[in-house]
Amino acid sequence: MNYNSDKEAVDALVAKFQELNSEIGKVIVGQKDVVEKLLISIFSNGHCLLVGVPGLAKTLLVNTISEVLGLSFNRVQFTPDLMPSDLIGSEILDENRNFKFIPGPLFANLILADEINRTPPKTQSALLESMQEKAITTGGKTYELPKPFFVLATQNPIEQEGTYPLPEAQLDRFMFSIWLDYPDLSDELEIVRSTTTDQEVSLRKVMNGEEIMYFQKLVRKIPVPDNVMEYAVKLSAASRPNRPESLPLVNEYLSWGAGPRASQFLVIGAKCHAAMRGKYSPDIEDVKAVAEPILRHRIVLNYKAEAEGYSLEKVIQELVESV
Repeated sequence: MNYNSDKEAVDALVAKFQELNSEIGKVIVGQKDVVEKLLISIFSNGHCLLVGVPGLAKTLLVNTISEVLGLSFNRVQFTPDLMPSDLIGSEILDENRNFKFIPGPLFANLILADEINRTPPKTQSALLESMQEKAITTGGKTYELPKPFFVLATQNPIEQEGTYPLPEAQLDRFMFSIWLDYPDLSDELEIVRSTTTDQEVSLRKVMNGEEIMYFQKLVRKIPVPDNVMEYAVKLSAASRPNRPESLPLVNEYLSWGAGPRASQFLVIGAKCHAAMRGKYSPDIEDVKAVAEPILRHRIVLNYKAEAEGYSLEKVIQELVESV
């Protein structure tokens, strides 16, 4: 990866992005926007929450991405009886009667936390340190997790019985909350056609962990114009009720707004969105492109919004247009 300049490296990222899309498209039909947002979160060194009804290939998508990126991958099915030690690992006595740490499934590059809202807060919180610090602490010792490290969690929005909503502190750790919708008719026809035969698809590894970390640093180095930075910060600030920067819409329909981490993710997400399109610096349109999945899980509607049928998406759209 000896590029002569950052511009040359951005051009290389565009080519890699196109290769990744091509390989992932061999298995995943449609969902181009979802794939793009997932890749943006990975190259921005962020985590993702995938929300969608069963059967939309959430698990297959994450598995496919791990394969083409050449990353180690572990899937954890979250259940009501899952314990923190089932995630981070535990200490056992070896044959010499010394304590020995046995790593849990968190010790991989890419973690699929399947149905994360099906496990109690005690186990959900075991993910917090790993997501923020890229390390876990147990038995008084801290263990570094492999780099790069990403948590991609799935959540089922329709089965509320027996679920434990994620606390806001943990939701805030996710860069994106991505909504997966049903495929359109032509895509579904292609899905059925390709999955009901004995056809086998072989995926090619496009990148490795070292290249991913190189491009993560490259994205961080991309310069941001002052007006774009100010727009991102004003967008977050405008979502906070009863503040000088608040919009009337926000004071009327929101009980809680986005914190400073939203502003950070808006800027880094806009950088990556721009770079993937071969732009050497983001503009306001790049911030707008990533605003919805970044703000969706960080703002809370009040009872009036729900009574009047105001959705999160509608509020975010009006925020983006008004700021």
